[in-house]
Amino acid sequence: MNRRLAIKQIMIFGGGLALLPSGLRAAGKASVWLNHVRMDAAEEKLLGEIAEIIIPKTTTPGAKDLGLHLFVMKMVDDCYKPQDQKRFMSGLAAFKGLDPTALKEMVVQVNAGKAESDDIKAFFRIMKQQTINGYLNSKYVMTNLVKWELVPARYNGYFPVKS
Repeated sequence: MNRRLAIKQIMIFGGGLALLPSGLRAAGKASVWLNHVRMDAAEEKLLGEIAEIIIPKTTTPGAKDLGLHLFVMKMVDDCYKPQDQKRFMSGLAAFKGLDPTALKEMVVQVNAGKAESDDIKAFFRIMKQQTINGYLNSKYVMTNLVKWELVPARYNGYFPVKS
């Protein structure tokens, strides 16, 4: 058998195996892989809308443009305790089925501290905290908005010294 042909076929087979998991993902699932929390595409879209209300698009990109709802999903899945994840999901359920104006109004009410339940408060606290955290650590903010200087800063040889 031709060695080049065998190596070529093994590489094609390996590439197919590498792409297999993405093809097995069922329709309607979240676009990021979550291990502990189960979210579907509708809940992911709802998180995107809530994140966009928290950080809207102005002259800078908004939360949806930066994918902050995906960041929130991954942080909740990886970094929070199971009871916090459960409260997050039950708080998210309270926002389902709302039209955009009612959703915005509910977010404003919860942000003002007028939440109906503790689960909604816990959900919004996590959502807002991680959305802001994701924004401040995003590539856009770190490259375009923050001006960095090397530590310990520049040397000023003309600084007045008292004798």
